[in-house]
Amino acid sequence: MVDMSEFKGRSFLKLLDYTPDDIGDLIHYAAELKALKKAGVPHRYCEGKSIALIFEKTSTRTRCAFEVAAADLGMHPVYLDPSGSQIGKKESIADTARVLGRMFDGIEYRGFGQQIVEDLARFAGVPVWNGLTNEFHPTQILADFLTIREHCGGIEGKKLVYMGDARYNMGNSLMVGCAKMGMHFVACAPAKYFPNAELVETCREIAKETGATLEFIEDPMTATKGADVIYTDVWVSMGEPDSVWQERIRDLTPYRVTMDIMNNAGEACRFMHCLPAFHDLRTTTGYNVYKKFGIDCMEVTDEVFESDRSIVFDEAENRMHTIKAVMAATLR
Repeated sequence: MVDMSEFKGRSFLKLLDYTPDDIGDLIHYAAELKALKKAGVPHRYCEGKSIALIFEKTSTRTRCAFEVAAADLGMHPVYLDPSGSQIGKKESIADTARVLGRMFDGIEYRGFGQQIVEDLARFAGVPVWNGLTNEFHPTQILADFLTIREHCGGIEGKKLVYMGDARYNMGNSLMVGCAKMGMHFVACAPAKYFPNAELVETCREIAKETGATLEFIEDPMTATKGADVIYTDVWVSMGEPDSVWQERIRDLTPYRVTMDIMNNAGEACRFMHCLPAFHDLRTTTGYNVYKKFGIDCMEVTDEVFESDRSIVFDEAENRMHTIKAVMAATLR
């Protein structure tokens, strides 16, 4: 098993804080832990520890991944939902961190600005893990890269095309991750939906060291040619007003992932999505959008989502294995 001792006591806030070797070690460790779970081999490496899970934004996959991973490691997780904590309301981030850091061995935060999770880590005195902020989603990227490694035979040099709104946590984090790991990243969207220029420049500097390629292309057929992975996400992020739906549907419908797009990429191309996905009318949001705008899917068609080229549920499962790796590495 890979030696993870150098990670002990560190927080996991964004991939920019970690070297390519660090990221590779975490992915490899996650694969080892996944193999142990599949074989039914106990791995209670953090027996008796307790962790706090702060969720200012709810999530099925992130909560379940942290709670199951914690249980597998022998830990006790305490879930604090949006109404279960006074963080930033009656109590400052710094004060919350210093209280929780005395009671828990680690803290997960899922919510709003990146500065919140950075401040938690600054004051807590225990490892803090970013379960999602407006700017970054690093645990998702570890799961994505483990999934790519499993299905594409490796990570380095693979071409990943992100289609849609690339200005927020998923576009940012995939671009950073691809830059770090020597991949070929393409943001495919209208130009106003590309990541911010400062982060792009940071990633270009990283790419000079790793051999990564970064491209920003508006034409879907040009962007997706030869892609190993086509990745998309919902068009309206959590916390954004309903008023943006009309604009996003108008701007991003040409960037919907269809079977024509997948075929343009090539037979070996795989489809990924961090979920939830609006690929049919079996959700309240999807049905309401259909009634208002007359479309039966949004960022991906049901044909692609349900096809054998879709690896979204392997990807979702890998959230648990990679989150487990992060917690075990930083707490053991």
